[in-house]
Amino acid sequence: MGVAATEYGGNENQSTDWFDAALEEAGGEAPEQYSEADGINFEALAATEPDVILAAYSGITQEEYDKLSEIAPVVAYPEDTAAFTTAWQDSTRLIGEALGKEEKAEEVISDVEGQVAQAAEEFPALEGTTFLTGTVDPAAADQIYLFTAADNRPKFLSSLGMELAPVLADNEEAQDAFYLTWSPERADELDSDILVTSATDESVTEAIAADPLLSKIPAVQDETLVVQTDEQEVLSTSAASPLSIPWALENVVPDIAAAAEQADSAE
Repeated sequence: MGVAATEYGGNENQSTDWFDAALEEAGGEAPEQYSEADGINFEALAATEPDVILAAYSGITQEEYDKLSEIAPVVAYPEDTAAFTTAWQDSTRLIGEALGKEEKAEEVISDVEGQVAQAAEEFPALEGTTFLTGTVDPAAADQIYLFTAADNRPKFLSSLGMELAPVLADNEEAQDAFYLTWSPERADELDSDILVTSATDESVTEAIAADPLLSKIPAVQDETLVVQTDEQEVLSTSAASPLSIPWALENVVPDIAAAAEQADSAE
């Protein structure tokens, strides 16, 4: 069995804390790893002699699918789903079906959805709070990068009772992509209770506040900007899975809930 090393958001094992914890609990052996930093490593993948190739959450092309199929049967993302937007429930069902474990897949989904519902009850301020999520960085080529409802990050926050801000939910351009860029000159239009952004380090927070355009984002002015500098936190909701979601509920949601509470108290 083999798996691509976690290049972004990986721990010292080039894995994730949630995967390692589950592996230890199951008493299993760590799978062989190979790098996909430069794209699919067909040779290294074939060397693991897989019985099946799981790519339910991926962006593989038809050409890559055909080439992978020469190695082993491939579980790709659904035809009506854009690349890298497969919901974790759909991925789990696809993998469960491929492995002949459909009932187990449904049990896992039910359990994790129950944990999400419990977290929503624990943090009632999340209910109805409007949000935007993406990256805001004065030093980036695209200073404002927002994820649409198709992306797993907004899907996760919506599952907690939050609402994607109308400025993006009603945007026609956002209907056909999992992200879009936004002009800094229109930063003041990004009206939402909170905004969740990833950054390389905390200095980006100060840079945003000092920027003459980005500082006009309502969540920046209201001090309800949630800056994630931990790559595992970002990965836990972007590449969401039944293992990462419980981890995110414990490690990601509290900061978002605190911002939601602050937004609620300011109204």
